[in-house]
Amino acid sequence: MTQQRDRSIGYLTNLAARLLVKALSRELDDIGLSIGYMPVFVALGDGAAMTQKDLAIQAMVEQPTMAATLSRMERDGLIARLTNPKDARSALVSLTPQAKAKMKDLGRAVESVSKLASAGLTKAEQVQYFATLDKMIASLQAVNVDSAN
Repeated sequence: MTQQRDRSIGYLTNLAARLLVKALSRELDDIGLSIGYMPVFVALGDGAAMTQKDLAIQAMVEQPTMAATLSRMERDGLIARLTNPKDARSALVSLTPQAKAKMKDLGRAVESVSKLASAGLTKAEQVQYFATLDKMIASLQAVNVDSAN
């Protein structure tokens, strides 16, 4: 069984992801952020405002999970909700100035963990790694789009 696990794309990708999350969590703790906030920071980091529904879709999480994340972020002063001018029944979520002030530290944390994770790879291996991941993601997205229809 160990030999199969050591050659399993799913197992090894999941293990790498868990280790990355653990390392990034330590870095984010130092700047007062939760790893669970990352999808929201990624989605809204360029100054955009999005609905909760769109954030959940982009983060690939269920609406209740996103609602709980946004409630915690609002409590922590990291997001603001404004009435959606296109649909008064929904709100647009955006980062607060307090959250925007943390973007440089967040970027440094991500960069630090990325460097740590890729330290054993040559530049060519890094390029190949990203090309391989892009192909795998495209294959899996195609399957997921097909199964959604």
